[in-house]
Amino acid sequence: MNAVFVILTVLVVIAAILLTIVVLLQNGKGDGLASNFVAANQTFGVRQTADMLEKITWGLVTFILVLSIVTSFTLGNKATDSDVKEKIENAAAAQQPEFPGVVPSQEAPATEAE
Repeated sequence: MNAVFVILTVLVVIAAILLTIVVLLQNGKGDGLASNFVAANQTFGVRQTADMLEKITWGLVTFILVLSIVTSFTLGNKATDSDVKEKIENAAAAQQPEFPGVVPSQEAPATEAE
């Protein structure tokens, strides 16, 4: 596996964990976990804390989106169309199921008429 791919994937996972924490810190309708951090609210003010958490949230979302797109390009196109078609044809030819042939109907034995 490509080392750049692994590094970018780890960064996306770390950003996702941070995003989860930041979302849980935000005030919701039920005051969320942010009500437990009174010191931060007193230092910055409630509105400034909410604005900062919202900016961090959108920044992390953008970071994850950009890294996801960049990560998809690091893999590159390793298989061409002709390779894929060849593999499909080889697999189809190698695994042809054997269906039983049509069994001729057997006629019922003739009964003697009395």
